Amino acid sequence: MIIPGKYLLFLGDVADRLDAKTACGLVDWSRERCVGQWRLPSCGIDMGLEDMDFAQARAAGAETLVIGVTPFGGAIAPQWIAPIVAALGAGLNIASGMHVRLGSIPEIAAAARASGASLFDVRDPGRSFPVGSGRKRSGRRMLMVGTDCAVGKKYSALAIARDMKAHGMKATFRATGQTGILIAGEGVPIDAVVSDFVSGAAETLSPDNDRDHWDVIEGQGSLFHPAYAAVALGLLHGSQPDAIVLCHAEGRTHVDGYPDFPLPGLAECIEANLGMARRINPAVRCAGISINCSALPADARADHLAAVSDRFGLPCFDPVATGPAALVAHIAATFD
Repeated sequence: MIIPGKYLLFLGDVADRLDAKTACGLVDWSRERCVGQWRLPSCGIDMGLEDMDFAQARAAGAETLVIGVTPFGGAIAPQWIAPIVAALGAGLNIASGMHVRLGSIPEIAAAARASGASLFDVRDPGRSFPVGSGRKRSGRRMLMVGTDCAVGKKYSALAIARDMKAHGMKATFRATGQTGILIAGEGVPIDAVVSDFVSGAAETLSPDNDRDHWDVIEGQGSLFHPAYAAVALGLLHGSQPDAIVLCHAEGRTHVDGYPDFPLPGLAECIEANLGMARRINPAVRCAGISINCSALPADARADHLAAVSDRFGLPCFDPVATGPAALVAHIAATFD
């Protein structure tokens, strides 16, 4: 799926940055493609881009309005339909990572036909997949796993793949979510795959490769999430990881949006993921821990990362604040 041109990011009327993961990811990892943002008056977030109307965005080189928000449930809100129709009328394509297909909304489908613009449903796998085989594949694989959703799995995988390549290692970021696909230009929206075929889709995403090549796979969900544990388990089995990296957002005490479900401890989460991963690859190990420390005071972050590293005897990093250099060095030294 090749989405043309530069992007205008649609932020709608969301109030929480956790609901704008797609916009945040594109600004942080594909900033050169983001010309501006479009917001409803009640929107409570700001990506630091210029606010533009659709004509201004076209004049600035934007070809596609990307819906940069992914609220719970992945639905397109009724109040978004009119501006999306207006964007199509201005000649912009529309790209969406929602579960709801753009063309299933009559007003949007009609506007696209009238304007000749294209609709891109990034969360549509666009193909079928086999069931998982469990066959051992050549090459190496590293999977991001989490204590919860939205804890830094995508950022960790992108940072690790980038640093591996910078150090001369063979590595490919493998996207499993809509934002990662928009950044990488390819991938599988794993949470839109029929459940029986999730493991097979993960196998297809990370096929046989050179012995020293690493597929760095973006994780989804969490084994401890009451709604999204299934996709996390399917990825674990299908990825057949040689290494996992545990991702956590420091300061979070319960599953986001589920106050009755406290988060597991780091040790419990590591062991649960290793236990499930060993069903497919008995040699899997935890290579490190990624912690989003943004909730901590800046002067407390380094000490916290060091304390976690000492406790587990593993490299511990913040994918944004420190980067994964210690983890990449650990991988290079401990995997032959």
